[in-house]
Parts: sequence; C-alpha cells; structure tokens
Amino acid sequence: MAEDPTRRAKPPEKKGPLAELFASPVWRSIFRHGYDDTPRNRVLQISANVWLHLHPSKIRRHAVRYRYTWCAGGLTFLLFLVTVVTGVVLMFYYRPVQEYAYWDIKYLDFDVPFGFLMRNMHRWAAHAMVLFIWLHMLRVFMTGSYKPPREFNWVVGVNLLVLTLLLSFTGYLLPWDQLAIWAVTVGTNMARATPLLGHQGPLGPQLGMTPRYDARAFLTAGTLVGAPTLLRFYVLHCIFIPILASILMILHFWRIRKDGGISGPL
Repeated sequence: MAEDPTRRAKPPEKKGPLAELFASPVWRSIFRHGYDDTPRNRVLQISANVWLHLHPSKIRRHAVRYRYTWCAGGLTFLLFLVTVVTGVVLMFYYRPVQEYAYWDIKYLDFDVPFGFLMRNMHRWAAHAMVLFIWLHMLRVFMTGSYKPPREFNWVVGVNLLVLTLLLSFTGYLLPWDQLAIWAVTVGTNMARATPLLGHQGPLGPQLGMTPRYDARAFLTAGTLVGAPTLLRFYVLHCIFIPILASILMILHFWRIRKDGGISGPL
C-alpha cells in the first residue's frame, strides 16, 4: 500500500541565528511580547501598561511589607528627588570657576538665608542615597529578584548603582577645597589602571592609551586636576549623569510593572 504523502512527517524547520536569538531568555527578558487579541487580554493590555494605567490594578501582599522590601528602592528615589531640588537651588549661587567656587560655598554657608541648611540637605541626601541603593541591591540579591524574567531590570539597576556612585564622586570636587582636590586626585589616579582605557591598565598601551588620552584624562580634562577638571565635573554632576540616571529610572520603574511587580519571597 502506497504511503499517503499528506501524512508524511514534515522535516524539522531549521532555525537561523536570529531566530535562536529572538527565542533566547536574554532577548525575551529585554523585550516583552503582547497578548493575543481576546476580550480578557484587552483589559490586561490596559492594566499592565504604565502609561495607560499608572498605578497597578492590584498589589501583592508582600510588596507592602517593610520587612520584605525595606522600602529601600522608594527611599533611594525620594533621596534622588531631594538632591535634584536642593541641587537646583544651589546652582543659583555657585559658579564652577576656579577663582570663585570655594568662596561661593562660603557665601552659601554663611550669607545666603537657609543656604547652610540647603547645602547640608543636598549633601546628606546624597550620602543617604548611596547607602540606600546598596541596601536595595542587597535586598534584591537576597530575595532572588534578579532571576528570570527580571534579569534585564537587574542590569538596569546595576547601571543605576554605578551612576549613583559617579554622582557622588563628581560632586565631591565642587567645593574646591584641599580635601576635595586631593581626594579627587587620588580617585582619578585609579583610572590610569582601567583595563583597555587606562595607559597603565591591561592592554591599554597596546590600544594607544597615553597619559593625555585615557580614562583619567577624560575625567580630569587634562593631565592634572585643575580648572578644566572643575568645569567638567560640574557638567557631569549637574547635567549629563542626572539625565542619564533619570532615563534609566523611568525604564527601571516601567520594567517592574511589566515583570509582574515586586517579586515574591522565595
């Protein structure tokens, strides 16, 4: 009896490298996929969308327990807002010029009404932000909240941690006193040993890195900490890093919603 050609098993489809990439857990953790077009899923498309439904339709019980979340993520964001508001106020009285920077700080401390309070609110909020973001990362790690499907948001959080440390580092030089100048000198000297990007780091000389063109020179705007360094740190601290951090924070909050809210206990 002849075999029915319609019942013959189909050969397995060959998957190319792009198809395997799109089906990988890494890709699916970065790019979420939509729902099938059904009446129930139409509601889910609205309730799970940050822009169409700002607040989640429901919150799990563990997400509001202080013993579980420590509220570290929310407090970190609150402290960031405090530093932004107080930093904008300080910008009205501060000039990133070598001749005036130190005396503008003194003017803020002793002559501007509530200037001393405003500067210390900015300073201590920045210190507390560094502390709470470390606590937040510890909590996320200890509760396994970095596991699928949240691994992409963990990477975003790690980048936010780095930006927070850079904000603290770039703001340290702005008072332009002896403590700030020499502390930043020591800190930037470490950049000379950066792999690939430092002229004293691994593979740095092979890639053409020199004391004038490497990671340290990018931070100091030259070979020594001076007036150009102050201006560069001011721009990084007040404009570039806050804008980049704000974009990543928006992405971070959005992904928390898209990943199903705060992960539950293990």
